[in-house]
Amino acid sequence: MAKQPIEAQQRATLQRLDTFSRLMDSSIGLPFTRFKFGIEAIIGLVPVVGDFVGLVLSCYVLVEAHRAGASTTVKRQMLRNMVIDLLGGLLPVVGDAFDAIYKANTRNTRLLRTYLEHQLAVEPPPPPFPWKTLIGLSIFFAAIVGWIAFIW
Repeated sequence: MAKQPIEAQQRATLQRLDTFSRLMDSSIGLPFTRFKFGIEAIIGLVPVVGDFVGLVLSCYVLVEAHRAGASTTVKRQMLRNMVIDLLGGLLPVVGDAFDAIYKANTRNTRLLRTYLEHQLAVEPPPPPFPWKTLIGLSIFFAAIVGWIAFIW
């Protein structure tokens, strides 16, 4: 019974992060192409400050991952993606294109989704069959039936 609320919370978290990632990484499409970029790429156009604002906004995914119980390894991978995004965005001229292409929030949301779906797929093993109870009840009922048969 406790599994259902946790699963519902994790699904709600993933839905929020999908919306956030789409907004930040791929909410704006270039006309006549399949290429999309997000608000983070626009914010990144402001030299240095924009990249740090993008980093602060990207921390939301990390905070949600922590709340959802993500492992240290997953959070470390997320931090790596955030640092790569920051450092790539700081590069002169190509940094703005890097911001539009790398999509760290989408990568981090995918990492968390993979982790949580793996956790949800792992079910605890079923309890062992109660052989002792079955044998005890069988003996008890056999004794009752034998006693009833003896009395009749």
